[in-house]
Amino acid sequence: MSAPRFLDAAAVRAACDPARAVEAVTAALAGGLDPAADPPRQAVPLRSGQFLLMPSEGGAHAGIKVATVAPGNPGRGLPRVQASYLVFDATTLGLVAVLDGTALTTLRTPAVSVAAVASRLRAGTGPVAVAVFGAGPQAHGHVATLAAALAPFRPLGPVTQLVRDPARAAPIGGATTITVDDPRIGDVLRGADVVVCATSARTPLFDADLIAGTAVVVAVGSHEPDARELPGALLARGTVVVEEVATALREAGDVCLAVDERALRVADLVPMRDLVTDRVRPAPDRPLVFKSVGMAWEDLVVAEAVLR
Repeated sequence: MSAPRFLDAAAVRAACDPARAVEAVTAALAGGLDPAADPPRQAVPLRSGQFLLMPSEGGAHAGIKVATVAPGNPGRGLPRVQASYLVFDATTLGLVAVLDGTALTTLRTPAVSVAAVASRLRAGTGPVAVAVFGAGPQAHGHVATLAAALAPFRPLGPVTQLVRDPARAAPIGGATTITVDDPRIGDVLRGADVVVCATSARTPLFDADLIAGTAVVVAVGSHEPDARELPGALLARGTVVVEEVATALREAGDVCLAVDERALRVADLVPMRDLVTDRVRPAPDRPLVFKSVGMAWEDLVVAEAVLR
């Protein structure tokens, strides 16, 4: 057996660009991948935080992401979340490769978001105006992935980054950065074709009435049932898309809390593969809301694209 390959963050980014990652996710779902086959994410308590274990199996490979969450790390100048991804041969279960799991997550999360909403955005015309809540890697990654995936169809228009503290934010290239309490936020959100929420917020970031009926809203900031970035009234107005229904009802606070408030019915949730395969075509005059919590199949699909 040959020695496993080791790909650091730079190698992961060099091996698979955002557009290819979107294509990999889309192709997997169109080819029959069932997200419900994934086992639930496992959290294992540790003295200084926790392990998060995310296993999945495909036709050629099995894989597992081992992430650590260390709440005390930011005070040490270290990342709160770190990860490694292990890829195994599906038949022999021999180790094939080890990838930087943090870089893989940064690549696959926006790829999943864009794969879920691409058909809506590609059908439109003119530049795509984007509003992004957040200052971390996912805020940057979603803008880059939107630009890459939409490039053959529509240009990216003005990008506005909404942050709590501009002095501490990593600015997105070419974006206008304003604070979340800036009086211009209403106009920004009313004019946005896409609103990305990639924050650690536990309560809604904006009022539902500020979102246009034709807008796309993506929320990726949490996988806890009691944390939300979106108001229930927005989910009541929109077509709500999730990676997989049972997973969303277990981990997606934006969904769980809206259901508890009777703003949303479980029966109205749309699995993203139904959008990708055109089984469901959302009404064009209602907001399209995609809530992602991150699933193990996504890591495996994009890891395989990286290895290819």
